[in-house]
Amino acid sequence: MQAMCGSELTPKPLGLTPADLRLQAQAARVLQGSDVPPSPCISVCRMSDDTTYCEGCWRTLDEIGGWGQRAPDDKRLVWALIRERLAAHALAS
Repeated sequence: MQAMCGSELTPKPLGLTPADLRLQAQAARVLQGSDVPPSPCISVCRMSDDTTYCEGCWRTLDEIGGWGQRAPDDKRLVWALIRERLAAHALAS
């Protein structure tokens, strides 16, 4: 057995985690509401090597970096993308 050096890619676990399920429920609430959407950040700031999304909030680096300057409708679009990404990941698992 070959020793691992620590630089191997760590794939995202199969299925939705409890945090993913909470994010999915929050996405549904945000998309039904009319308030300015909150940040989806849950303070798990780590980019997944296999999905290229943050493992906590399922956003891309561009979506994370530009969040504060986005208009409310653009923030809702990001929330819709998060919901789609979570649904696709659940189906692929």
